[in-house]
Amino acid sequence: MGFGRYLLHRLLLVVPTLVGVTLISFVLVYLLPGNPALVKAGALATPEVVQDIERQMGLHRPVHVQYWRYVTGLLRGDLGESSSTGRPVLEDFRQRVPATLELTLASLVVAALVGIPLGVLSAVHRDTLLDHGSRLLGVGGVAMPSFWTGLLLIYVGFYLLDLAPAPLGRIAADVPPPTRISGLYVVDAVVTGNLSALGSALHHLMLPALTLGFAVMAPLTRMVRATMLEILESDYVKAAWAAGLPRRRVVYGDALRNALIPVITLFGVIFGFLMAGNVVVELVFAWPGLGHYAVTSLVTKDPGPIQSFVVFVAVMYVFVNLVVDLLYGLADPRIRLR
Repeated sequence: MGFGRYLLHRLLLVVPTLVGVTLISFVLVYLLPGNPALVKAGALATPEVVQDIERQMGLHRPVHVQYWRYVTGLLRGDLGESSSTGRPVLEDFRQRVPATLELTLASLVVAALVGIPLGVLSAVHRDTLLDHGSRLLGVGGVAMPSFWTGLLLIYVGFYLLDLAPAPLGRIAADVPPPTRISGLYVVDAVVTGNLSALGSALHHLMLPALTLGFAVMAPLTRMVRATMLEILESDYVKAAWAAGLPRRRVVYGDALRNALIPVITLFGVIFGFLMAGNVVVELVFAWPGLGHYAVTSLVTKDPGPIQSFVVFVAVMYVFVNLVVDLLYGLADPRIRLR
């Protein structure tokens, strides 16, 4: 009963959050310089044509009427139409969100497979050559911009070694995409048994996932190392060592599990950051994701995609934080959500 009340309370908090987000995004887009009707009509359009498009878009109405029209459209699932693509924004999101999600999940897998073991080993072998190398790698991951890492990997992996394909999207031009189920090419190719699409999708995903994975691996490694160092000095770990328990059980069973609480929090932050802020990597690798779409819309002052992107990021962060809180109870039985 306590958990159900907690979940209901968190879901109810979504409502005022979304109201505030929609209001702020609408006001910011409204204050941006430029005329969306002129963008949609084209630079050579006559004033009469621009005025006609303004009436079609409802830009001639008072501000509060435009906002109410926007909110009621959101409640109906109508995100408006993109002036840049000429398609409904919801359709554009359905095409681009899976691309960004696939890249984000692949980057998290890379960061977790490398960052967590590296952080654990760095803490266990404190002040050794391995520890110093891990910290140096962490500083490099934070200091190197993502676009520079991406260009460097393209130069080495594609140009010098010919191990990676040209950075031109999610799949090779001569390979048809797998039958759409989830929109994630790797998942859809596995489900449908399309091995050619699976190989091409993984091949194209390799460099951008390594680029983003290296960027987010650095704070993850540092977080795991700092937490493990604190836990390894705790009394119950010292008691486990004194009792002669196996090293693997103490380090990876007791200590690492107790170190997962801040790691889970960091994973939630990283996931939201990658979903909303990997536009640089998407531009470098010509990845048809959501960040590239949002920046293009911002440059052209395309109101529908901009507002929808802000609302999407807000909703995503709310539910990611909720999932992180729920995972706390699985990682530490002492935590009770009420």
